[in-house]
Amino acid sequence: MKFTVERDALAEAVTWVARALPTRPVVAVLGGLLLRAADDGLILSCFDYEVSARMRVAAEVAEPGTVLVPGRLLVEITRSLPGRPVEFTDDPDGVSMMCGEAAFTLATLPAGEYPDLPDLPHLAGTADGGSLAAAIGQVTPAASRDDTLPMLTAVNLELTGQTMTLAATDRYRLAVRELAWSPSPGTGDATVLVPARTLADAARLMTPGEPVRIMLRASGTPDSADAMIGFEAGDRRLTTRLLAGEFIKYRSRFPDEFGSTADLPAEAFTEAVRRVSLVAERGTPVQLSFGPGRVTVGAATQGHARARETVPAEFSGAEPVIAFSPGYLLDGVVAATAGAEDGRVRLRFTSASKPAVITQSPPGAPGGPGNDFRYLVVPQRVQQ
Repeated sequence: MKFTVERDALAEAVTWVARALPTRPVVAVLGGLLLRAADDGLILSCFDYEVSARMRVAAEVAEPGTVLVPGRLLVEITRSLPGRPVEFTDDPDGVSMMCGEAAFTLATLPAGEYPDLPDLPHLAGTADGGSLAAAIGQVTPAASRDDTLPMLTAVNLELTGQTMTLAATDRYRLAVRELAWSPSPGTGDATVLVPARTLADAARLMTPGEPVRIMLRASGTPDSADAMIGFEAGDRRLTTRLLAGEFIKYRSRFPDEFGSTADLPAEAFTEAVRRVSLVAERGTPVQLSFGPGRVTVGAATQGHARARETVPAEFSGAEPVIAFSPGYLLDGVVAATAGAEDGRVRLRFTSASKPAVITQSPPGAPGGPGNDFRYLVVPQRVQQ
């Protein structure tokens, strides 16, 4: 095996593919990156029986071949290399890397023991890369990180006609985003649970204006034991097994009516919450107190420090005070205004103890984030 590849292209591919490597591989070979050099370039891939990632980069291949090398070590070495072409060649002790005056020899892993990458399911449809990546970025922060409830660590993905709906929750907040997609002929409605962390990695392969191919093999099919979803854009591909289970009936969680509404400048409000929350201990909320033409953001740590800041706001309603976890509040505000030009956010609630809903304000154009994203968050009690 012998090939040469540009350092920046190699670094980008190695870094992206390696994100799918398991943190604690059950066997050593699953911690490796597979490099396959052929006439059409270099393919880097990994697979741990749950998630697979693959990326093709241009390379000058003098001698085709395949080698399995320690993945995380390759990432660190590649990041450290100077900006010059990198040459890989077979070595009696493994594989050698030459980049300018830098030389490394890597011990290889047994490629014969590495699992074959999964076959892709059938093409379910396509979506714009920018829109889908934005939607993923809006909902995944709300997914739970508690592995004791695997269902809540996933994003619920619903495909209904030409509408795709993504929803995620950790029981304290709920994020929902709808967007348009183009189903393939014969694709029926489906609802699947996609691991949120892997879905966030998939968003990294997406770019605005470039279609993302979505491949799906859902439960209920003859081979549903291998239920999986795949995303492919350009030279990148990522697949993951789907999680079993049923997501919560989330649509009924959103209130139909609200007693109070506040329209806020997103950037000024976000910065105020961030500054004020510096004095809040873990688990301590920030309190929002609304008055004519303004909102006061406040927080305090008993016996240590307190902070407050006032931001312009338009408010109507009979309940002027509510409190939230600062992290949950910020996630909702940032997500609601993603891609919005006016940079305003709307907060609606009925009382200090019932869920509030954050959206863009005023509602955006049809199909934009203002109409298609909703973020429900549970308030916190303020100890007097």
